[in-house]
Amino acid sequence: MERGGSSASRSLFPTGPSFTLDDFSNKDFIVRDFVDSLAETAVPASRRSGPANQAFDPKPLIRTFENALSQLGALGEELQEKESELLSQVRRAEIQHDQTLETLGRKLDQSMSQFEALDLTLNNNASSNGSIRGGGSGNDGGGNIAVQIGEKLEELDRKRRKAQDANFLIQCWTEVSETGQVTSLEEIQRQGGAENKIRCAVIARQLMRISQRLDPASWGQQTNGFRGNGVTNGVTGTNRRHNTREALEKFSELLEQDLLKQFNNSYRRQNFDDMMECAKVLLDFNGGASVIAAFVNQHQFFIDRDQLITDEVTADGDTWDQLADPDSEPPGVEPSLQSLIDEVKIVMQEESFIIKRAFPYYETVLIKFIQRVFQQSIQQRLEMVLDKATTISALAFLRCLHSSRAYIGALVEDLKTHGLTEHPEPCSAQIAQTLDQQLEELFIPYLVGNGYIDREKKSLEEMYNSLLFKFTLYHSRRKKAPTGFMASLAQQGTQLISSAKDAYMERLESSDLTPTQKRTMLRVAGIRDDSSNKNDIEVSEQDGVLSVAYAKRMIGWLAESVRRTLEMGSSSETPKDVNILLSLLLTSMGQVYVETALDAALDLATSQENTKTEPDLSYLPNIRPAVTITNLMSRFITTVLIRLAESNTTIRRSMEAQTKLAIEATERKTNAVMKSTMDVVLNYIPKLLSQQKKLDFKPKDDDLEGLVDTLQTAPCQLICSFLSQKVAVLARQAVDGHNLEMFCSELALSVHRLLFEHFKKFQVNATGGLMVTKDIAKYVSTLREWPLTREVEQIIEVLTEVGYLFIIQPEALKERSRNLASGPGDGRSVNAGGFGLGGGGGNSQGGGAVGKRLNKADFKQFVLKREDAGSSGVQSVLAGL
Repeated sequence: MERGGSSASRSLFPTGPSFTLDDFSNKDFIVRDFVDSLAETAVPASRRSGPANQAFDPKPLIRTFENALSQLGALGEELQEKESELLSQVRRAEIQHDQTLETLGRKLDQSMSQFEALDLTLNNNASSNGSIRGGGSGNDGGGNIAVQIGEKLEELDRKRRKAQDANFLIQCWTEVSETGQVTSLEEIQRQGGAENKIRCAVIARQLMRISQRLDPASWGQQTNGFRGNGVTNGVTGTNRRHNTREALEKFSELLEQDLLKQFNNSYRRQNFDDMMECAKVLLDFNGGASVIAAFVNQHQFFIDRDQLITDEVTADGDTWDQLADPDSEPPGVEPSLQSLIDEVKIVMQEESFIIKRAFPYYETVLIKFIQRVFQQSIQQRLEMVLDKATTISALAFLRCLHSSRAYIGALVEDLKTHGLTEHPEPCSAQIAQTLDQQLEELFIPYLVGNGYIDREKKSLEEMYNSLLFKFTLYHSRRKKAPTGFMASLAQQGTQLISSAKDAYMERLESSDLTPTQKRTMLRVAGIRDDSSNKNDIEVSEQDGVLSVAYAKRMIGWLAESVRRTLEMGSSSETPKDVNILLSLLLTSMGQVYVETALDAALDLATSQENTKTEPDLSYLPNIRPAVTITNLMSRFITTVLIRLAESNTTIRRSMEAQTKLAIEATERKTNAVMKSTMDVVLNYIPKLLSQQKKLDFKPKDDDLEGLVDTLQTAPCQLICSFLSQKVAVLARQAVDGHNLEMFCSELALSVHRLLFEHFKKFQVNATGGLMVTKDIAKYVSTLREWPLTREVEQIIEVLTEVGYLFIIQPEALKERSRNLASGPGDGRSVNAGGFGLGGGGGNSQGGGAVGKRLNKADFKQFVLKREDAGSSGVQSVLAGL
């Protein structure tokens, strides 16, 4: 039984996981995860998958952690033993190190003692044998004597060689001057070897200088005159018949050709030592110009690339269409140019290794090689790519120019980092300067002056005019409101949309417009190719409505242009460039687009201020996209354009002023539209109130049955329907937040004032009082649905008090009269402020404390309209006022 129980115990409560020191040596070891894993393995799987309300059993956890503690204790003891052993080894190593230092110190002392003894012996010998007198005996083999003898021998050897060289030089000059031959030099040249060729080059250069001095006739110079004995320039003898210059130049040319041939053969065999020797000789010979030219011009890279330079640009039609499409991401650098630059990178890295080993003046050679690569191979291919892009569109050219500049710039940075001849260290300052200079010279023709930013501006103008063409065409055809003050405010916008529309049509009909660019402009404008006559182009009302998506496209295009301008231009020109782009944005998006739509809304609003029919407020929803677009534009200007101009305070302030004026102009027009809308509504409501019949609130007894089922009078129903279903709905589509609250509060106060005066005009009997109460309750509930300020809500509630005045008994009237305000209070509001963009702006507070309670004058006017106003009860109330 005991054995069976033990087996069952082992199966239910396993001993837990085991671990070693390696488990704790891992750098990713986390104590919390270790404890969590112990706890997880402690609970059997059957219990983990059991019901949630199962009782907690701590025993498996206790056993597991006890087991872990015991293993940790054993591991701790093991670590302690290892630590003790390592400490012992360290102590033994330190003892051995000290012994070694002591031994070396003794040996060093012995060596120094021996050196001092030897030095003393040598000095004694030198002093004892400094001079030989009277046959005295001594040892003359001292150290200083040996040094002096060696120096004298070296000096004699130099003089001997110098005399030999002078003798050989005179011999060579005699040969060339008397025979026109350089036999001695040719013999040395035939012996071969780098030293012999260097000697030939040096002597040939010296002979050339001698020839200039002693044989000026062969150099085309006049002699200084003959003396009586026929001496010319200090040289005696008859006139020489041989042209020493020609003979020496011929030999020098043959020697140079021989050296160049040897250099090329060594290059093919990768014999860098021999290449170095040839380069040294040619450096002494003619400054190394010939060998540099031979190495660079005959390089296989240039030979292969010269054969491929006539190849067509390899990008397909889809790639060029993508480049010309402003809504597509740029596809990157042109493939053939990319292939060339990738090959240049490999060749430059490989050849710099050869140049470093083959030339003593390797930086000069590398600079020539870099110049040839950039000025011939890269520049020719770049011009081909850009010429092809020019035939596609202006945007394709700009994108090609930018991607090429970025890719070649990356090549330059990679070469700098690689180091070339200084690899693995970064390249020298001179090479880095050469690379930067070549990169700059590649793109100077496209960036000089204002040429580049003018291209960017022209491209953006074409795209903006294309996108807004239908919009400008619609508004140019729109019937204008009667001329007046408000129409004069919109005159500038009308001229702008007309010029933008005409510019698009002129560009579309231009002869230098490429087919791809024309297709792109037509696609962006949303018109067909056969609609070249603007009078044949159909536009709808939707074309004249603002679109936030259009604005985002315009900002996206501008952002891409700003990015290109930053990467292509210099930092000193950035403020001026972004200022140009800002002006374009404010004109195209601010004036041509947003302000034109606001002008149209204002025209429609002002034209309905005196309408007798229900006004059309469908223009109101255009306010919302106008505000949104202006906010987008303002945010982009503030966060991008103005920040880029911070380095130039004057331009930055000018940009801030331009932006402020543009935003304020949009705000003024938005305010004008909202104010005109309020005037339209407030002019229409009195027309509806004028339809109120005198007997609506003084019905006859035989009309009682019909009045029971009537909720409100007809004018009340028309006004509430107009306010709730038209004005409120469209106002919410136009503005939101604080602007909506201000608009609704001001409008509610004005409606409240109209109603307040309206109910003073009618006689009301007891039954009519019920109708007044119903009408007022409807008015109040309609206005309460609007977002109003708290003060305005309290003022609106006064209307409810007015309704009660017509239905309560005289005793209740007397009680009401005790809570009247002493001053005037008809619910009139303070003039509302403007509507700021983005939920801000607007600083008015409707009503205030005035109008929250009825005053005595208004109370009396309303009570006098009661049918029982002449009764004693009512008269006593009025008398008590």
